[in-house]
Amino acid sequence: MEIRSATLQDAAGIAKVHVDSWRTTYRGIIPQNFLDNLSYEQRTKLWQKNIADSNGAIFVAVNNANEIIGFVVGEKRETNLELNASDLSAIYLLEQWQGNGVGRLLLNAVMQSFKEKGFQKIYVEVLAENKTRHFYEYYGAEYVKTVQLKFDGKVVDEDIYVWNDIDAVLSKLQ
Repeated sequence: MEIRSATLQDAAGIAKVHVDSWRTTYRGIIPQNFLDNLSYEQRTKLWQKNIADSNGAIFVAVNNANEIIGFVVGEKRETNLELNASDLSAIYLLEQWQGNGVGRLLLNAVMQSFKEKGFQKIYVEVLAENKTRHFYEYYGAEYVKTVQLKFDGKVVDEDIYVWNDIDAVLSKLQ
């Protein structure tokens, strides 16, 4: 198992994890039609652009067969106006790799990157019905508020969490 910075050559592997994990994680939460219309090709193009344009951090988890099994993105959202704050904008793992410590390794990599860039406070947004929100809570993220999103006409709640002390998170991740 290796955690490393993403390269342009990783775009297709990240896209596969992105599409497959959305289809398993959000089944029954987001309309099935939306999930069925996710495309590896479209996501590969998106990730080529994301990797090329990123001012943040994108890390991948690679298994012993050299396959990407997860990824994490840390990048300040345009809506985040706090000076010492950034955002954990994505962390996804293939379903069969969840619960094996890979998420912790990815979270540690991105939190180290945030610390190196001088960020102290980190926000994360997670669909309220997504059971993986407990992962963030376990590592000390505190609930801030709930907002609503729309997917194919269905309104879903999204919870916003914050880590107020990056050193405390890093300590818990060790």
